[in-house]
Amino acid sequence: MSSQVKHCTLFRPICGWHPTPGLYWLLGGPNTLKRALQTRNDVFRNLPTACAIALTLAASVRAQEPSTSTTIPTVVTSGEAVVRHIPDVAYVTLTVETRAKSPREAQRQNAEAVAGVQRQIVNFGLSKDAQRTLGLTLDQEFDNVNGRRIARDFVARNTVELRIDDIARAGEIADAVVQAGATSLNGIRFDLKDRSAAEREALRAAVADARARADSAAAGAGRTIDRVLKIQDSRMDGGPPRPVPVMMRAAEGAISTPVEPGLIEIRAFATITASMK
Repeated sequence: MSSQVKHCTLFRPICGWHPTPGLYWLLGGPNTLKRALQTRNDVFRNLPTACAIALTLAASVRAQEPSTSTTIPTVVTSGEAVVRHIPDVAYVTLTVETRAKSPREAQRQNAEAVAGVQRQIVNFGLSKDAQRTLGLTLDQEFDNVNGRRIARDFVARNTVELRIDDIARAGEIADAVVQAGATSLNGIRFDLKDRSAAEREALRAAVADARARADSAAAGAGRTIDRVLKIQDSRMDGGPPRPVPVMMRAAEGAISTPVEPGLIEIRAFATITASMK
């Protein structure tokens, strides 16, 4: 290899490109190569020192910056509240059950009985939207005799829920639908038409209770509440009230079934997190 080609090849790791022999001599030849090699050696020799200086300066700057991770003192408390209201709506659940030797006959008899119940409901001024079908079934009953399965009657059942806005007449209406053909009453439950408003009322009271507890806790620690950071609604009110069992009366002239609605209780639970100062 000629001297020109050899020196041109040495330019590659230094400059990143490969000059032609003519250009190599135009740039200064061996003297240029020598200066480039000397510059490269100086850079690599001083690199550790430069890195150490840079790291020291960076650490110094970080040490002078104010800390932003100061822990804020907080307190977490829970509150509970109960609100009570007089119910303004009642729900009566009734079932009409019929039996027959054939499924068609059982279903026909059931439809007639339900129609009689509905006529009685209309007589009390209840609209169609106050009635809601909960279930409609048709099954066959069997007996087990000496290990044998003996077929019996077909049974049709229609379960309906009635909404009664005049709760003072709930017992009277329950007796009337039994006389009209309902074979069982599954119970009466009382509720609030605007239950969500009562739930919000209870929640406000629960949050206020939690805040009062937070104030007391902070005062015990020689501090005061700065601001509320978080509010959590536990939603543990238990849902709508359960149906109240009632006695079925089907005899003519029977005394109206007494029904006492009592009060609706709605509970609310809340947890707050507050900062102190």
